[in-house]
Parts: sequence; C-alpha cells; structure tokens
Amino acid sequence: MSLLKKLFGGGAPAEPEGETYNGFSIIPTLQKESDGYRISARIEKELGGETKIHSLIRADTIASHEDATKATIAKAKQVIDEQGEALFR
Repeated sequence: MSLLKKLFGGGAPAEPEGETYNGFSIIPTLQKESDGYRISARIEKELGGETKIHSLIRADTIASHEDATKATIAKAKQVIDEQGEALFR
C-alpha cells in the first residue's frame, strides 16, 4: 500500500483474516452498508471428509470496520457455542 493511501485512507479496508474456534473456521465477510458494516461471516467445519458451510448474516450494522470485525467474530463464537455442529443441519 502506498504512503498516500496509508495517510489518507484510500481504498476499501482489507477483508479481515479468519480464525479457528473449537474446530470451526470463522471467516468474516462484512457487508458494506450506508451506515457502516453489516455483521456477516462464513462458519466452516470439516465433517466426514466434507467441508460444511453456514452463512451468518445479522441485521446489526456497526460504523467501524474494526469494531464490526470484532462483533462478527464474537457473534459467530456465540452461535457455535449455542448450536455446535447442528448449524449444518
């Protein structure tokens, strides 16, 4: 990234890196909205040799990209804790 882009914030924020939680992969897929970023993630887990995928999309929007990423990961962890592998049924 060039020095000018760093100084003046040019370009869209890079998509955040995913993380692993209790054997699940959480990949934030934030959606830009007029008032910020919508909480959105892809939750994946390999089961029986097949990668299962669940799309998490919430109505919540958060102004800051960084805060939206943190909230997305927290919400995905909550869903994993509540539903576990039942997410994929």
